[in-house]
Amino acid sequence: MLGKLTEQFEAASADYAETHGMVRDADWFLLKLQEEMGELTQAWNRATGRGRKKGRSDEDLARDLADETADLLGHILLFASNNRIDLASAIERKWLFRPDEG
Repeated sequence: MLGKLTEQFEAASADYAETHGMVRDADWFLLKLQEEMGELTQAWNRATGRGRKKGRSDEDLARDLADETADLLGHILLFASNNRIDLASAIERKWLFRPDEG
């Protein structure tokens, strides 16, 4: 599961970077992860009344929260892949289960 998902995020990210002339070096992967965490935090603040809604409906705020969570997940997988981190093994070690690789 993680391998296939990582491949899909990698393909989408590589295409995006090529289209926009971005260089995805080692720092880029960590910086994007941090950027996406900030965007998720901003979405959370808006959704929970801790930030300005900027005219967004509750449905928009819920979608923003979901979208930013998806972005963060993608960038976690990209960061792990770029750094040759075996997330499945780390999950087994830290969470005491092995994710389904099916």
